[in-house]
Amino acid sequence: MKRLFSTVYGVDTGLQTGERNMEIDCMLMQAFIDGRFHHRYGSGCCLWRFYGWQPFAVTLGYNQDITAIDTLRCAREGIDIVRRPTGGRAVFHAEEFTYSFIAETGEPNAVIYRWVHEVIMHALEYLGIYAEFCRSTLDESRGKGAPVTCFTASARYELQVAGRKLVGSAQRRTRQVLLQHGSLPLTQKHRELSRLVAAGDKETAASTRREMERKTVSLEEVLGYIPRYSTLVGLLRQALSRRYGIEMVMLERHELEGFLGQGQTTLIS
Repeated sequence: MKRLFSTVYGVDTGLQTGERNMEIDCMLMQAFIDGRFHHRYGSGCCLWRFYGWQPFAVTLGYNQDITAIDTLRCAREGIDIVRRPTGGRAVFHAEEFTYSFIAETGEPNAVIYRWVHEVIMHALEYLGIYAEFCRSTLDESRGKGAPVTCFTASARYELQVAGRKLVGSAQRRTRQVLLQHGSLPLTQKHRELSRLVAAGDKETAASTRREMERKTVSLEEVLGYIPRYSTLVGLLRQALSRRYGIEMVMLERHELEGFLGQGQTTLIS
């Protein structure tokens, strides 16, 4: 495969609130759009950001209806609800490894989607996990008939193990700049989204839980243990180096402070 980017940068921003996580991605995307990132780090580059959530949070897809989520229960349990700039459906971000990928590129969205997941696929191989691409195409036209949760629906080039979804991602493009979000569950905690859906009855919540158990899987279930967050970052860097001959240049968070001002509030109360 041809080399897509001249330089690949990475940054670990650690645990953040739902609001701050989405602000950071929006502000980094804006830095690519207005050219500030390339002015500092060079043209033809891309950025991977690795992060987590504190407190836990539900993110909604850009166009998803907030009424799909039980906001009162989330408030009682101290769970953030925040809207992503990317599409897709609701995700409960708890015990997981989260990434965002930002690049200015003329490549089609599907090419970047596949490449990012391919890097993750190779990284997982170092753990003895042999994931494969999902071959189906997500039908976004189903409207109200579509599932509320992201992990019960699969799109082409998402990653699955034994037919169960392991990595879910969503994208947004503004002009030539593409932002991609992705979640890799470390434990089964992501399935607790079924408790947070505004279903109105226990049977619907139970049905959602069964659907998530049938269609999704976590690293702990596959491996029998939970790999360290830092290990996963290292394996991604290793996959880029060994498979593609690309050394990820890690940035310190303070190096990006000029891009990370006070963004617009995206928290949903």
